[in-house]
Amino acid sequence: MEERYYATGRRKTAVARVWLTQGSGKVLVNDRAVEEYFGEAVREQALRPLVTLGLQNDFDVWCTVKGGGISGQAGALRHGLARALVVANEDYRSPMRRGGYLTRDSRMVERKKYGQPGARKRFQFSKR
Repeated sequence: MEERYYATGRRKTAVARVWLTQGSGKVLVNDRAVEEYFGEAVREQALRPLVTLGLQNDFDVWCTVKGGGISGQAGALRHGLARALVVANEDYRSPMRRGGYLTRDSRMVERKKYGQPGARKRFQFSKR
């Protein structure tokens, strides 16, 4: 039986569940081709861990992504992909760490506060 490696990636409110198998470089996101799911720039960012290691044609990637928007989902896929590659081969940890792909980007949208129109913005002040 062929080995399958699994990892979870997160970014903003998006969560990506990523599975890796030895293969020919096919990437499916939510049962659609990655080219169909993501735009050009975002796709490049999402698949950066594979490009960094030069393994674009060595692994098949299958993932489900939920929550957030396109940018957050691409970041979650990148994080999950890097973690899955480390599960596949521990030697990949150092280049993944160096590229910053294993670090969970904790930046989130700040919540809106009451008495204000947004998170930080205030209503217009009138002295008179």
